[in-house]
Amino acid sequence: MGSMKRYMRFVKPYTWEIILTVLIGIVKFAIPLFIPLLIKIVLDDIIGAEDLTDVEKTKQLFTWLGGTIFVFFIIRPPIEYYRQYFAQHVSNKVLFDIRKEIYAHLQRLSLKYYANTRAGEVISRVINDVEQTKNFIMTGLMNVWLDLATIVIAVIIMLALDVKLTIVALIAFPFYAFSVKFFFGKLRDLTRKRSQALAGVQSYLHERVAGMSIIKSFTLEKHEQKIFDEANGEFLEKALDQTKWNAKSFAVVNTITDVAPLLVIAYAGYQVINDALSVGTMVAFIAYIERLYGPLRRLVSSSTALTQSVASMDRMFELIDEPYEVQNKEDALELQRVNGEVRFQNVEFQYEEDGSKILKDINFTIKAGETVAFVGMSGGGKSTIISLIPRFYDTTGGSVFIDGQDVRDVTIHSLRSQIGLVLQDNILFSDSVKENILMGKPGASDEEVVAAAKAANAHDFIMGLPEGYNTKVGERGVKLSGGQKQRVAIARVFLKNPPILVLDEATSALDLESEALIQESLELLAHERTTIIIAHRLSTITHADKILVINHGELIEEGTHEELMQQEGTYYNLFQVQHLD
Repeated sequence: MGSMKRYMRFVKPYTWEIILTVLIGIVKFAIPLFIPLLIKIVLDDIIGAEDLTDVEKTKQLFTWLGGTIFVFFIIRPPIEYYRQYFAQHVSNKVLFDIRKEIYAHLQRLSLKYYANTRAGEVISRVINDVEQTKNFIMTGLMNVWLDLATIVIAVIIMLALDVKLTIVALIAFPFYAFSVKFFFGKLRDLTRKRSQALAGVQSYLHERVAGMSIIKSFTLEKHEQKIFDEANGEFLEKALDQTKWNAKSFAVVNTITDVAPLLVIAYAGYQVINDALSVGTMVAFIAYIERLYGPLRRLVSSSTALTQSVASMDRMFELIDEPYEVQNKEDALELQRVNGEVRFQNVEFQYEEDGSKILKDINFTIKAGETVAFVGMSGGGKSTIISLIPRFYDTTGGSVFIDGQDVRDVTIHSLRSQIGLVLQDNILFSDSVKENILMGKPGASDEEVVAAAKAANAHDFIMGLPEGYNTKVGERGVKLSGGQKQRVAIARVFLKNPPILVLDEATSALDLESEALIQESLELLAHERTTIIIAHRLSTITHADKILVINHGELIEEGTHEELMQQEGTYYNLFQVQHLD
């Protein structure tokens, strides 16, 4: 019940629209309830009326039918239209609001969450599970009330026709209620397991589609098919478990609802034989039984849909409840345009509370406008250091300062707006080249975009693309070469124009021609900015004002290229290994 109660927060703004939809629906469902009464009138008051002539009977028959046709063909269609329209309108607006909130939430979750969670799992919750909750609005907040209203109206009419016969018709109600309660308790758990298994299939597919080139290059098709069949088979197993239990519930409940008409036919038939009941009333009652137990059967289907909805709500709220590891303090300040001094004071970091320390007592100062390079063996902690500056993660000990301000005391947005990142594998989105560059400064003019591209040595190749700046780059920029992707990413940073620049192995995976072009644009970009470089190829950072050597999470050497070569320590050895002397 907790999930449903929380879900109502999203529904509340549309309360009056839902009430209006239900009222329109009650009118729509009430109109067909007149048909059994019409049958009774035709049988008892027209055909069975001995004091009327055939002409009078025919006239009355067509009068009643004419009125009924008018109601069904003139009044009912617009009522049906507006019921359907408002129901879909409200439910889709609620789902829009939910996805909007979840996406805002996803953007605030730390990179640690995404490192530990498969993308397909997240997508499944935002798309599949949120869509499943639509049944709660359509069914739980609308159709259930319409079916209950239909039952109440039918029971009132039946009581007006014959009280004893109505009691007979309602004998099966308690058995129906008990069976629904018994079966649908377990169904929620089975449905949640089915949703989890479906998310597993979706996660697997998402990863493998993204990495199809690896599967083909290693000829892993048969191996991957086997793994997919296992994941798909697990989903099938969970889906069949849910289906079996669902089928049992329908079998029992429908058997109970099928018994009621037989009891009514038996009792009403006996009454007619003994002249205690008219044929018209008996036929009308049998028709009302269907109007009574039809909604009850629909309520069983509704229970299944609602159970699935609540299971999906549980998964949806699990995602919404995921805590923020990095967030603004209550009194966080806006960080104004900075000079670019970066200082680490006794910084320590570990990913897990009981895990090993990635960084140990790191202390250094980068002056505004300096170019500083971090070198060392892979896994030493260099990338972790640069992740702490824009607060992708928070330190677990010590502090990071920019221009003397602790980065935890300023707003995340104002902090990150001061930092430009160029990574080894820059992600481009499947939009146009222009849209990808504009991510550096949304709303920039075309002239600014072109100027940024020219500064990044990207303008010439962009103009050679089929649609120039409007060319779509494909998912993750697959239609561009590595060097082209990198130049678009650099143009993005030129457009952002941040005072602090971070280059994480920005040229390590490129051919010599691309590297030369990119090195040229990076030098231009680094001019008069604080520039932090991570590089494996030491030849690219000999010009740095300062080089920091990181080994196993510790800062072990610090100085210029010449100073470190004279020390003949770790940096000297790395340099010799690369045959760069």
